[in-house]
Amino acid sequence: MTNGKTEATMVYILVIDVGTQSIRASLIDVAGNICEIEKTPIEAYYSTQPGYAEQDPEYFWEILCKTTRQLLKNSQIPVEQIKGMAVTTQRSTVVNIDKSGKPLRPAIIWLDQRKAKVENWPKGITKAALHLAGVYESVAYAIEESEANWIRQSQPEIWKKTDKFLLLSGFLTFRLSGNYTESTGNMVGFFPFDYKKHRYSKSREVNSKMFPIEREKLAKLIFPSDKIGEVTPEASTQTGIPAGLPIIAAASDKACEVLGSGAMSPEIGCLSYGTTATIQTVNDHYLEVVRMFPAYPSAIPHYFNTEVMIYRGFWMIKWFKNEFGYREVERAKELNIEPETLFDEMITDIPPGSMGLTLQPYWSPGVKLPGIEAKGAVIGFGDVHTRAHLYRSILEGIAYALKDGAIRTERKTGVKIEKIRVSGGGSQSKNALQLTADIFNMKVEKPHTFETSALGAAINAVVGLKIYPDFETAIEKMCRIGETYTPIPENVRIYDQLYHRVYSRMYRKLKPLYNDIRDIINYPKK
Repeated sequence: MTNGKTEATMVYILVIDVGTQSIRASLIDVAGNICEIEKTPIEAYYSTQPGYAEQDPEYFWEILCKTTRQLLKNSQIPVEQIKGMAVTTQRSTVVNIDKSGKPLRPAIIWLDQRKAKVENWPKGITKAALHLAGVYESVAYAIEESEANWIRQSQPEIWKKTDKFLLLSGFLTFRLSGNYTESTGNMVGFFPFDYKKHRYSKSREVNSKMFPIEREKLAKLIFPSDKIGEVTPEASTQTGIPAGLPIIAAASDKACEVLGSGAMSPEIGCLSYGTTATIQTVNDHYLEVVRMFPAYPSAIPHYFNTEVMIYRGFWMIKWFKNEFGYREVERAKELNIEPETLFDEMITDIPPGSMGLTLQPYWSPGVKLPGIEAKGAVIGFGDVHTRAHLYRSILEGIAYALKDGAIRTERKTGVKIEKIRVSGGGSQSKNALQLTADIFNMKVEKPHTFETSALGAAINAVVGLKIYPDFETAIEKMCRIGETYTPIPENVRIYDQLYHRVYSRMYRKLKPLYNDIRDIINYPKK
């Protein structure tokens, strides 16, 4: 033993987690402890036109390098005890690079809202068949949302020069290893990818028609926990990471959160309280909770994660902070704490149900679920309501929407969700966790760390490095529950009535008005 650690636990994995709001570098031991962490806030994106969300790929790399250098400079852990590394990133952010490996244009961030055109496919009999099957609108929606389609149509000179079209994860691992290699666990987005078979689609398959990206422009696919390569001397100089350190494939941040929460089966509902809020379950077979919306690849090879997504999710906390939280933001600066801590204190005495204020969290235009016409709504205002009631109603509205997702998931999987695990930055709010337990009427478990995406990536690494023989063992050794929240019966009674008698009826009642608004002002655009 040395300083209370056994020789077995004196093995560490370096994990880089590139989120929407920060880049974090962590050293994680094989008992699942976040031993050291360095966090650098980032600008999520900039906009040159309304609806655009872009960022310089070099900016991500430069902040990554700065973060790892700072972590390793200040680290008390001997570098020789770091046995490997993994990278997990935000999903669906894409980068075009040329033959020399240089970015050709800004990365298009997952929040971007630009639309491509539906061109020469589908047409004729195929188009008629898709209409008959009731899926043409979904196919058209995906074609329009494809960043590759937009670049090919609007910037053909860029597309012609593009040697590789990569996800942000693939771009960063290329910079680290020199290899154009991507994990199937990162394949979330508009690519010619077969979500059932975890391979690229063949030329005649539908996804290849919808997203006609030349195969030579795509990275080589491997599975999570496979080896990507090693840190190159050049990358070592820039990042401070030892040259030759093995790089093990992980998965997207959401998939890694599920793995880091210790979930391997569908009776555990994993809530991600991040910029996008999601409910996911892990399955050993493919199924779609929402038709034409795939089950994404899990961080466990050959497994699938069902997902229902609230696109803006805990982004709404940032929205509230920007629009209504000036007082708490300034006070937080004086106290050297996060404003969210003060927001959480602000709602402690607000009763369940926010005195009838009920929020529908569809703040993002053009989202397919519940419908592309959907808008955010808040009903039930009275003179009793304050900013605190509005803040609590945001948390409740997100939880209502995720409960709706859980019900949809149970119907499709045929498996009852028995417990909820919550991760992501929003899981630091005790009020959010308690009201989640009350709204779901289910025990809510918070993992021992909210850095579950980093922990999941570390699990991929230890399995890939054969430190543990399989995922079951790694989860047993590295995952545990930190806090548990039990439903309060009186709160459950209130929330159950509000959910069934108010929230679950709001969209159906308001949909005609949403359509009228869209017809009048063309937002979201048709």
